[in-house]
Amino acid sequence: MLATMISGRTLAQGAGCESKMSPDFFKAAAICHLSERDFKSMQLEEGKNVLLKNEFGQVVLAARADAGLPEKMVFIPMGPWANILVGKETGGCGTPHFKGLMVEVEATDSPVLSIRELFSKRDRAYV
Repeated sequence: MLATMISGRTLAQGAGCESKMSPDFFKAAAICHLSERDFKSMQLEEGKNVLLKNEFGQVVLAARADAGLPEKMVFIPMGPWANILVGKETGGCGTPHFKGLMVEVEATDSPVLSIRELFSKRDRAYV
């Protein structure tokens, strides 16, 4: 599925910012919210993962259904997992584009990498 990715702060992710190596931050930031319709059409269930990829990288995240999202849009809390999909280009403003990025989304049996695994992964397909 091709979707538009947006990223932003959440209360849970923001609360965990001070301890980015904690299990709470992992649970709050290594997730991908999809519309309920997309979640069902991809035959996802709670506890299943999705692979998101674009020209900047790819990352596996835990999938969550979100009644507030429109179809073909995904939301990822700000953090290292979302940053893998964000390019370096800033358009002259000094901040990368965290919203409106196109990503391919597919169900996967691959695991979500911890923050340590994410940063130490030598396979450039992930970073």
